[in-house]
Amino acid sequence: MTGYRFGPHLISESQIFFKSNLTIGIVNLKPIAPSTLEDVHVLVIPKRNTPRLADLDNDETVDLMLSAQKIGNAVEQHYGCSSLTMTIQDGPQAGQTVPHVHMHIIPRKAGDWTNNDDVYQELDKKKQGVDNEDRTPRTEREMSAEASELRTYFNLD
Repeated sequence: MTGYRFGPHLISESQIFFKSNLTIGIVNLKPIAPSTLEDVHVLVIPKRNTPRLADLDNDETVDLMLSAQKIGNAVEQHYGCSSLTMTIQDGPQAGQTVPHVHMHIIPRKAGDWTNNDDVYQELDKKKQGVDNEDRTPRTEREMSAEASELRTYFNLD
């Protein structure tokens, strides 16, 4: 297989930095973290294309959370951050723009946003979707480079 589906989008292998039996970790096309963290955040998604958290079976749910824990540890180490925001927007009214369960893992440092909860306003802006011109998409090369760096934490290269 040359990639996985993320809702209607095909994710190339070059964007994947983590794999378990049921879950993958991918870099984000339009990350929201502020410049103090190089505009990064990653996504954790089940391999099975399913829209809502309640649609996952027990094994997928457990694997998603254990994978998020491992990925979170690597993100903290790699980006030298002291905390993480981990969030799932479960359904359109919660801000979910891609109909595939996904957890955002956003590295955090002291003072990265003026108010700690401003991160949720930034995520809420994602309701505008990938066509939002205010957030410039990264190139395939940029995404591949980040994924390659993160892969070293999981012996995927």
